[in-house]
Amino acid sequence: MRHRNAGFKLGRNTSHRRALLRNLVTSIIIEDRVETTVAKAKAVRPHVEKMITLGKKGDLHSRRQALSFLMTDKAVERLFETVAPRYGDRQGGYLRIVRTGFQKGDGAEKAFIELLGSEKQLDAKRQKRGEIKAKKRAELEKHLEESKKEDGGDEKAA
Repeated sequence: MRHRNAGFKLGRNTSHRRALLRNLVTSIIIEDRVETTVAKAKAVRPHVEKMITLGKKGDLHSRRQALSFLMTDKAVERLFETVAPRYGDRQGGYLRIVRTGFQKGDGAEKAFIELLGSEKQLDAKRQKRGEIKAKKRAELEKHLEESKKEDGGDEKAA
């Protein structure tokens, strides 16, 4: 029986588990969306919610507490300036876990864990990524055409 056994061990020792959760929380705050296993997503949810609650308080002590848990200053800055104000009137439930399928190697169930209300930012990132890909593709095609012209000119001369 699992009576009074709270939390997820995730097959790791204490320090490894803490580092994993800190890294996941930092990534979620910076990226708005992370793909991981379902067990890790469920384990990290309370930590992210606590960070957002600290961000909503907004005082110096909360900032220092968040800074002691999060891995980068950039994450703390983003938490207090953009993420937490997004949930000003909401009393919890800041995350969504969406199951996506199974991992190829060991068959573990995968899921996206994402912040609610981040759809606009994710769409903007996706669009920007698409524009960069299209630009690279155009440059590559141009380069290939130039190399074909040079190769074709050499063959005619020979």
